[in-house]
Amino acid sequence: MDEFFMEKAIRLAKFGEGKVNPNPLVGAVIVKENRIISQGYHEKFGQPHAEINAIESSREILKDATIYVTLEPCCHYGKTPPCVDKIIENKFKRVVVGTLDPNPLVSGKGVKKLRENGIEVLVGVLEEKCKEINEIFNYNMIKNKPFVAIKWAMTLDGKIATKNYDSKWISSKKSRIYAHKLRNRFTAVMVGINTVLKDNPMLTCRLDGGINPIKIIVDSNLKIPLECNLVKTKESKTIIATICKDKEKILKLKELGVEVIVTKENKNKVDLIDLTLNLYKRGIDSILVEGGGNLIYSILEEKIANKIYAFICPKIIGGRESVTAVEGIGKEKVSECFEIKKWNMRKIDNDILIEVEV
Repeated sequence: MDEFFMEKAIRLAKFGEGKVNPNPLVGAVIVKENRIISQGYHEKFGQPHAEINAIESSREILKDATIYVTLEPCCHYGKTPPCVDKIIENKFKRVVVGTLDPNPLVSGKGVKKLRENGIEVLVGVLEEKCKEINEIFNYNMIKNKPFVAIKWAMTLDGKIATKNYDSKWISSKKSRIYAHKLRNRFTAVMVGINTVLKDNPMLTCRLDGGINPIKIIVDSNLKIPLECNLVKTKESKTIIATICKDKEKILKLKELGVEVIVTKENKNKVDLIDLTLNLYKRGIDSILVEGGGNLIYSILEEKIANKIYAFICPKIIGGRESVTAVEGIGKEKVSECFEIKKWNMRKIDNDILIEVEV
């Protein structure tokens, strides 16, 4: 039964995707005599946590109830009061925790306080699943830098576009919906300047109720046209990373509402490590890199990426000049290839999605 109720809490937690960053996704289910009497999830950054929402939604007395929560209840004052105090105040009999909070302000301390107040605590129910939904938050807490993922959709022969840069549509409609779910989940989407010049993308999230990510363009020489979609559209913030110090163009971009970050140089290009750390200081906890091939190669070369979402689609383009997902100078020997740590595969419509840890 513990796993059954924790599974429900995990599903609840996912409703917060895109709305709580940089906070974790958390779900809570309150049970009494094997009945769910209330539930809640962390709905928006700065608003009450899952446990508080579940407690305040209950129409029954909570004394001697059990609360299932995907992440250890907090015991410190942040934007909201400590959740453990509410649990103690309402005389819960038992707290079942999916996983401990990696935040050093909390880790183990919330559980300790509950136990000191005579509440039975069980930790580790569906722990791997609870950690998985918060891979971004967990990485932030441990590494103090943004979680970076790469996404591409390619044909069976490894092409992402024809030699004329036509790419609509390689992946299926269901795969494209999943890609928009990723844009909703990540705080920012990053592309290189060549993608902007060739595709003039919007980089918006086209889901009902979805959150548009912050748009980041890596543009070492500040080639971005002032009339392109990423400059003109105001659905979300646009940031340009450059090493160019053209004061006049920077001023024009700023007047159009675009933020320009001048980074350190690395081989006459934007220093991507400096950029990602700079973005993290601005509150950007996660970045989805969507191309082009040179940027993706550089992200892999600098060991910045944590994950790859590769959609493999049942089409063949062929041709030496057709575009591939990863370009750059490439490796001279197979022994020098980028190593894959772990991967899993699933089918979406007629496509295959491979998720890779790098």
